[in-house]
Amino acid sequence: MKVSADKVREQIASLLTAWGMDADIVKTTAEVMVETDLAGVDSHGVSMLMDYEAFKSRGKLNVKARPKVVKETPVTGMVDAGAGLGHPAAVMGMELAIRKARAMGVGVVTVFNSHHFGAAGYYAALASRAGLVGMVTSCTRSIAVVPTRAAVPVLGTNPIAFAAPTKRNAPFLLDMATSSVANNKIKVYELNGKTLPAGWVLDGKGQPVRDPKAAMQVIYDKQGGGGQTPLGGTAEMSSHKGYGLAMMGHILGGTLSGGSFSPIRNRTQKSSDPDRLGHFFLAIDPKVFRPEGAFEDDLDAAIDVLHAAPPVDPALPVLVPGDPERATRAARLKEGIPLPETLLKKIREICERSGVPFLL
Repeated sequence: MKVSADKVREQIASLLTAWGMDADIVKTTAEVMVETDLAGVDSHGVSMLMDYEAFKSRGKLNVKARPKVVKETPVTGMVDAGAGLGHPAAVMGMELAIRKARAMGVGVVTVFNSHHFGAAGYYAALASRAGLVGMVTSCTRSIAVVPTRAAVPVLGTNPIAFAAPTKRNAPFLLDMATSSVANNKIKVYELNGKTLPAGWVLDGKGQPVRDPKAAMQVIYDKQGGGGQTPLGGTAEMSSHKGYGLAMMGHILGGTLSGGSFSPIRNRTQKSSDPDRLGHFFLAIDPKVFRPEGAFEDDLDAAIDVLHAAPPVDPALPVLVPGDPERATRAARLKEGIPLPETLLKKIREICERSGVPFLL
């Protein structure tokens, strides 16, 4: 079933409002979630409502949280998310980094005491739309990724996003998990009844797990060891690189901000305590380094070369990071956001528990 973006936004807003969130916080959060679904990142948009309801029910989530700047210099800032959802704090963090970059050439902002913030690429794109280079990382709540040479999971999927402005082409936008796949995409495969590609998840003996339900048990129930692989999949395919990138994401998003490291947090906190996640936002003004427009001209030229590279299959042209998401967004604005019946059923149940009409 395909549902219009406006209707999905209205449904998200109705639930967040019923949970007690302030109107401006609701508006920001719903907008980020809908834009995430429009971009095709189905794992981080409306399908996260089930998790957010669980956070609220366990007392982890402060529905009255309002992010605030608690420390800053001319080029840096720290934002306290107040144990609320990460979306409003992340928007505040990148917007603060953008203002500082416009004034001083660079802005670096961290967010702490946060929860899940959706897709990192949304926030990096805020910088490129402002004519700036942007980078975002985050530590994560889940413990799902098995480090190279390990038999049990220790890391999260620790995302990295990077965006850069152009003139003629669409902005460059990279948004990636440092695991072979984001764990919520496995949930999407389960919701749609699809078989997992080999190599996304391994069991405790290092063998591929392709049944999404069995994979969810490996990841969430920790049955028999194993977990998701770092980017690269195996040591022979350079999984140490994904492992290293995951730690880089955690160091910037978590260690620098004072955010939690999930294996330690789970040993020292109650399940009802906030996740205390951290996020990292960097904005750079290219004009500090190049004459005005020179950076964008050179990036456009590089993107032109990539787009012109002869493809192996003429029906599958060479793309640049950001191209698939833009194409998906255009199609979904026209046709609607696809929502499987299994997800609609879960959202309907949340609406019933929250006392709001089911709109989808």
